[in-house]
Amino acid sequence: MLSTLFSKYKRLPCLLLAVISICWASYSKAVEDYASARMAMVRLIAKEAKDIGLLTDMKSLDHKVLDVMAKVPRHEFVPVFSKSVAYENRPLPIGYGQTISQPYIVALMTDLLKADKDDIVLEVGTGSGYQAAVLAEIAAKVFTIEIIEPLGEKAKEKLKTLGYNNITVRIGDGYYGWQEKGPFDGIVVTAAASHIPPPLIQQLKKGGRMVIPVGTRFLVQHLLLVEKNEEGKVQTRQLLPVRFVPLTGKH
Repeated sequence: MLSTLFSKYKRLPCLLLAVISICWASYSKAVEDYASARMAMVRLIAKEAKDIGLLTDMKSLDHKVLDVMAKVPRHEFVPVFSKSVAYENRPLPIGYGQTISQPYIVALMTDLLKADKDDIVLEVGTGSGYQAAVLAEIAAKVFTIEIIEPLGEKAKEKLKTLGYNNITVRIGDGYYGWQEKGPFDGIVVTAAASHIPPPLIQQLKKGGRMVIPVGTRFLVQHLLLVEKNEEGKVQTRQLLPVRFVPLTGKH
């Protein structure tokens, strides 16, 4: 009996090693598949930018934006049941009636901001945290506000886990911006407002840019580029029709 038990338990290290090997092989295959899907997504984004160039007056996106889109793991920011379609060029639900934006729109809004490595950027509407992660790969610091507390807390934890130490998440009403952290070199709003919030215009630095969808849920929304020149004068340009969830809050 003792020899039987010894023989049985002697095989355990081998079985454990086999299980670890299988798990590692599966993980490596998943990583490879995600990387391949991410590159296919970037090619599709580049093609869409070219196709829509007449509307945006941009026939291509900045290579550094495409490089970032090829790097940030979008599958980490979607629910488990959506991971298999994480790199399709479409928005996906993330709960609480919210969505993670279409990759092309994320890339376009990032490109329009023209942020660089020394910039401080404000994002209104953290959602899953994906847009903040993309911005954080380019800008020095990203401050992001989410009004839905469970979403904001989840995004905060995810961004921390992925090592984005230059992102600060706050739970609150993004309509009013984040005055104590401004002025900002760039502002990105990822929910549609009925108008451009005056606090955000005030918190935009001279020479800065804001990208914001304006319109209502049931009518046409347009993506706007807002620029404040060195004299403080604000100019807006309408780019293309879009569809975003509405900006909510007490305003």
